[in-house]
Amino acid sequence: MAATEQRLSTTVLVIGTGGAGLRASVELAEAGVDVLAVGKRPKDDAHTSLAAGGINAALATMDPEDSWQQHAADTLKESYLLGDPRTTEIVTRGAARGIDDLERYGMAFAREQDGRISQRFFGAHKFRRTAFAGDYTGLEIQRTLVRRAEQLRIPVLEGVYITRILTHEGAVFGTYGFGLKDGTRYRVHADAVILAAGGHTRIWRRTSSRRDENTGDSFRLAVEAGARLRDPELVQFHPSGIIEPENAAGTLVSEAARGEGGILRNALGERYMSRYDPERMELSTRDRVALASYTEIKEGRGTEKGGVWLDVSHLPRQTVMSRLPRVYQTLLDLQMLDITRDPIEVAPTAHYSMGGVWVRPEDHSTDVRGLYAIGEASSGLHGANRLGGNSLIELLVYGRITGRAAAAYSESLTAQPRSAAVVAEARAEVDGLLAADGPENVRALQRAVRDTMTEHAGVVRDEEGLRTGLAELAAIERRMEGVGVHPDIAGLQDLAHAFDLKAAVLAARATLEAALERRETRGCHNRSDYPDMKEELRVNLVWSPATGITRESIPPVPEEIASLMEEVPADGKLQE
Repeated sequence: MAATEQRLSTTVLVIGTGGAGLRASVELAEAGVDVLAVGKRPKDDAHTSLAAGGINAALATMDPEDSWQQHAADTLKESYLLGDPRTTEIVTRGAARGIDDLERYGMAFAREQDGRISQRFFGAHKFRRTAFAGDYTGLEIQRTLVRRAEQLRIPVLEGVYITRILTHEGAVFGTYGFGLKDGTRYRVHADAVILAAGGHTRIWRRTSSRRDENTGDSFRLAVEAGARLRDPELVQFHPSGIIEPENAAGTLVSEAARGEGGILRNALGERYMSRYDPERMELSTRDRVALASYTEIKEGRGTEKGGVWLDVSHLPRQTVMSRLPRVYQTLLDLQMLDITRDPIEVAPTAHYSMGGVWVRPEDHSTDVRGLYAIGEASSGLHGANRLGGNSLIELLVYGRITGRAAAAYSESLTAQPRSAAVVAEARAEVDGLLAADGPENVRALQRAVRDTMTEHAGVVRDEEGLRTGLAELAAIERRMEGVGVHPDIAGLQDLAHAFDLKAAVLAARATLEAALERRETRGCHNRSDYPDMKEELRVNLVWSPATGITRESIPPVPEEIASLMEEVPADGKLQE
């Protein structure tokens, strides 16, 4: 029997109901524009809610000499000059307004006794500019945006998996998807589509992303619609993901733990950051701390389980309970570990996609008319190393800007051509997978992708490993032709996993090919066979299946920002 197909219509469709998607939806609704938000997860359980440590803005509440220009300088310096200066200026200039918006929506930030918003240090920031709510800042932002969306009565479709962005002659006209529980098809006509469906870090074995999120959905949807990816090889490995229990491996211990004075030690008891960044120690950049931990483990100074120790037990108990309540509770729940008494065993974990869909800095529009990308789905701000706390402010700033841009684009249309043939293709793709009855198990192939990426595209990479990874990926692609998809009484999760697999393979190919092309060591990207940074590779690598990889130059940094930038560090990187 043919599946029921619902036809819906809206002015702007937002794919993803995390912080980025909801902020864009709120902007549209406040402007009186018809908007529909669609998410495969419940909106209360979006990935944004896992962001712990804080959100950056040069409010100067703690350090009066801070400024948006200094925030921009820190961001660009630590991007290893791969961040886009225009994007960086837009985010850092707009950051204070982003915080104001959250306050307007009712968010409660931690405050000093005199009422100022409290701000803490985060790694590689010159001043204290990370505002927070305990160590559950992302959760509080998500709750605040969900509450505001409910006040505005924004329609949110939960449990719907978008399989394709519908385009005709280079322009968007909607999306196609299905309900995860009952299989109802959803064909949504829209003037514009905002893609806010996250990154691709779930394609590694140890990751801070939960099951079935950040599998590369945004990358696949955008590329198949005709967009390109920028710097997919630039993936941030967070220094402190827990190792046990296995089903929670990669769960983060927030950078707030180091921000509040946590110490890293190897199995010998040495405070090893003195070897890698003696000045900043544990408050060094994420790429350096992750590489330092990786090196300690690889050279045999790690724990028996392949980790290092992060210790906050020397801090006053009250500091831990008030400043790190979520870390405390998480370790108690998962390991029955009291962090006020014992150290935490951690290791580097795939955490954040710094590359993503190619977008214009002004409004995050893509190569496809009417298609925009924001949040972790997009690219431009972070370059080769993301500063902790920058992702949350980025989604607020560009959620607002892109919401307005999508509305203006819709207003400019005099007509919107659609294609029955494109809709039929989208329908047939879902039908074809549902009918697939081959011997290959989708979950096993997903695991194979994760094994390949972990083995050959982790913290440290080399030519031989990357080429081996590409060969393994080609074998996985061949096996995908024989998958079997088996929906059951619980719903169509197996069909969703099949689409996740398609996304993971595309994201993995883009990552491996770009990592092979970037024959240098820069920020998070460590090539043991090319340990130096190369001036000719101070470019963005732009990937699509049609063109492969092209190099894109980066605009110069404005003098008012450049004058505040210290020299980009190149020493203390690869120790092997």
